[in-house]
Amino acid sequence: MPVTPGIAEARPATASRPAIDAARLRVAVLRLSRRLRKHDLAGLTPSQLSTLSSVGKSGPVRLGDLAAAERIAPSTLTRLVNVLEERGYLLRQPAPDDARAYLVTVTESGNEVLARIRDEATSLLTDMMNTLPADQLAALEAALPALEQLAGSG
Repeated sequence: MPVTPGIAEARPATASRPAIDAARLRVAVLRLSRRLRKHDLAGLTPSQLSTLSSVGKSGPVRLGDLAAAERIAPSTLTRLVNVLEERGYLLRQPAPDDARAYLVTVTESGNEVLARIRDEATSLLTDMMNTLPADQLAALEAALPALEQLAGSG
Protein backbone atom coordinates (compact mmCIF):
# COMPACT_ATOMS: atom_id res chain seq x y z
CA MET A 1 0.00 0.00 0.00
CA PRO A 2 1.51 3.39 -0.94
CA VAL A 3 2.39 5.79 1.85
CA THR A 4 1.40 9.43 1.55
CA PRO A 5 4.50 11.64 1.82
CA GLY A 6 4.72 13.39 5.16
CA ILE A 7 2.38 10.92 6.86
CA ALA A 8 3.97 8.67 9.44
CA GLU A 9 3.09 5.02 9.32
CA ALA A 10 2.03 3.38 12.55
CA ARG A 11 4.47 0.71 13.67
CA PRO A 12 3.26 -2.80 12.95
CA ALA A 13 1.87 -4.73 15.87
CA THR A 14 4.26 -7.02 17.70
CA ALA A 15 3.84 -9.17 20.75
CA SER A 16 5.00 -6.26 22.93
CA ARG A 17 3.70 -3.26 20.87
CA PRO A 18 0.04 -3.14 19.86
CA ALA A 19 -0.85 -1.44 16.58
CA ILE A 20 -2.42 1.96 17.12
CA ASP A 21 -4.33 3.69 14.35
CA ALA A 22 -2.65 7.13 14.56
CA ALA A 23 -5.14 8.74 12.18
CA ARG A 24 -8.08 7.51 14.25
CA LEU A 25 -6.44 8.74 17.47
CA ARG A 26 -5.72 12.14 15.89
CA VAL A 27 -9.33 12.56 14.78
CA ALA A 28 -10.67 11.53 18.19
CA VAL A 29 -8.33 13.92 20.05
CA LEU A 30 -9.18 16.81 17.70
CA ARG A 31 -12.93 16.22 17.98
CA LEU A 32 -12.74 16.00 21.76
CA SER A 33 -10.68 19.18 21.90
CA ARG A 34 -13.19 20.97 19.67
CA ARG A 35 -16.09 19.85 21.89
CA LEU A 36 -14.31 21.11 25.00
CA ARG A 37 -13.68 24.50 23.36
CA LYS A 38 -17.33 24.99 22.39
CA HIS A 39 -18.39 26.05 25.88
CA ASP A 40 -18.55 29.68 26.97
CA LEU A 41 -15.13 31.26 26.52
CA ALA A 42 -16.05 34.43 28.45
CA GLY A 43 -16.59 36.22 25.15
CA LEU A 44 -13.02 35.51 24.05
CA THR A 45 -11.94 34.19 20.68
CA PRO A 46 -9.73 31.10 20.70
CA SER A 47 -6.73 33.31 19.82
CA GLN A 48 -7.47 35.70 22.68
CA LEU A 49 -7.87 32.79 25.09
CA SER A 50 -4.61 31.23 23.89
CA THR A 51 -2.77 34.51 24.42
CA LEU A 52 -4.27 35.02 27.87
CA SER A 53 -3.45 31.41 28.83
CA SER A 54 0.15 31.76 27.64
CA VAL A 55 0.68 34.87 29.74
CA GLY A 56 -0.98 33.11 32.68
CA LYS A 57 1.43 30.18 32.39
CA SER A 58 4.62 32.12 31.76
CA GLY A 59 4.07 35.08 34.06
CA PRO A 60 5.33 38.51 33.03
CA VAL A 61 6.47 38.13 29.42
CA ARG A 62 7.86 40.48 26.78
CA LEU A 63 5.57 41.10 23.82
CA GLY A 64 8.17 39.75 21.37
CA ASP A 65 8.62 36.56 23.36
CA LEU A 66 4.85 36.12 23.59
CA ALA A 67 4.45 36.57 19.82
CA ALA A 68 7.11 33.91 19.28
CA ALA A 69 5.46 31.53 21.78
CA GLU A 70 2.06 32.00 20.14
CA ARG A 71 3.65 31.73 16.68
CA ILE A 72 1.93 34.88 15.45
CA ALA A 73 3.10 38.16 13.97
CA PRO A 74 3.90 40.92 16.47
CA SER A 75 1.21 43.15 14.92
CA THR A 76 -1.41 40.42 15.44
CA LEU A 77 -0.26 39.94 19.02
CA THR A 78 -0.50 43.68 19.66
CA ARG A 79 -4.16 43.64 18.56
CA LEU A 80 -4.88 40.64 20.82
CA VAL A 81 -3.15 42.25 23.79
CA ASN A 82 -5.00 45.53 23.17
CA VAL A 83 -8.37 43.76 23.41
CA LEU A 84 -7.36 41.78 26.50
CA GLU A 85 -5.99 44.91 28.14
CA GLU A 86 -9.21 46.85 27.37
CA ARG A 87 -11.20 44.08 29.03
CA GLY A 88 -8.99 44.25 32.09
CA TYR A 89 -7.50 40.77 31.66
CA LEU A 90 -3.92 41.84 30.90
CA LEU A 91 -1.67 44.65 32.09
CA ARG A 92 1.07 46.01 29.81
CA GLN A 93 3.95 47.88 31.44
CA PRO A 94 7.36 49.07 30.27
CA ALA A 95 10.10 46.51 30.90
CA PRO A 96 12.33 47.75 33.74
CA ASP A 97 15.56 46.91 31.88
CA ASP A 98 14.60 48.13 28.37
CA ALA A 99 12.58 51.28 27.72
CA ARG A 100 11.63 50.01 24.24
CA ALA A 101 10.14 46.73 25.48
CA TYR A 102 6.91 45.97 27.31
CA LEU A 103 6.00 43.21 29.74
CA VAL A 104 2.51 41.75 29.85
CA THR A 105 1.00 40.20 32.99
CA VAL A 106 -2.38 38.67 33.79
CA THR A 107 -4.60 40.71 36.09
CA GLU A 108 -6.72 39.29 38.89
CA SER A 109 -9.73 39.51 36.58
CA GLY A 110 -7.79 37.62 33.88
CA ASN A 111 -6.89 34.88 36.35
CA GLU A 112 -10.55 34.60 37.39
CA VAL A 113 -11.63 34.20 33.75
CA LEU A 114 -8.96 31.55 33.13
CA ALA A 115 -10.04 29.64 36.25
CA ARG A 116 -13.71 29.79 35.23
CA ILE A 117 -12.99 28.53 31.72
CA ARG A 118 -10.81 25.69 33.11
CA ASP A 119 -13.53 24.73 35.60
CA GLU A 120 -16.23 24.74 32.89
CA ALA A 121 -14.14 22.59 30.55
CA THR A 122 -13.33 20.15 33.36
CA SER A 123 -17.01 19.94 34.32
CA LEU A 124 -18.01 19.34 30.70
CA LEU A 125 -15.41 16.57 30.32
CA THR A 126 -16.54 15.01 33.62
CA ASP A 127 -20.13 14.96 32.36
CA MET A 128 -19.00 13.36 29.10
CA MET A 129 -16.94 10.71 30.92
CA ASN A 130 -19.91 9.88 33.16
CA THR A 131 -21.69 8.54 30.06
CA LEU A 132 -19.00 5.91 29.47
CA PRO A 133 -19.22 2.34 30.73
CA ALA A 134 -16.79 1.24 33.44
CA ASP A 135 -14.51 -0.69 31.05
CA GLN A 136 -14.01 2.39 28.84
CA LEU A 137 -13.33 4.56 31.90
CA ALA A 138 -10.70 2.05 33.00
CA ALA A 139 -9.15 2.15 29.52
CA LEU A 140 -9.02 5.96 29.66
CA GLU A 141 -7.41 5.83 33.08
CA ALA A 142 -4.78 3.39 31.79
CA ALA A 143 -4.14 5.58 28.71
CA LEU A 144 -3.81 8.84 30.65
CA PRO A 145 -0.01 8.62 31.25
CA ALA A 146 0.61 7.97 27.55
CA LEU A 147 -1.69 10.83 26.52
CA GLU A 148 0.08 13.15 28.96
CA GLN A 149 3.44 12.17 27.51
CA LEU A 150 2.21 12.73 23.96
CA ALA A 151 0.86 16.14 24.99
CA GLY A 152 4.20 17.05 26.54
CA SER A 153 2.91 17.37 30.08
CA GLY A 154 3.92 14.00 31.44
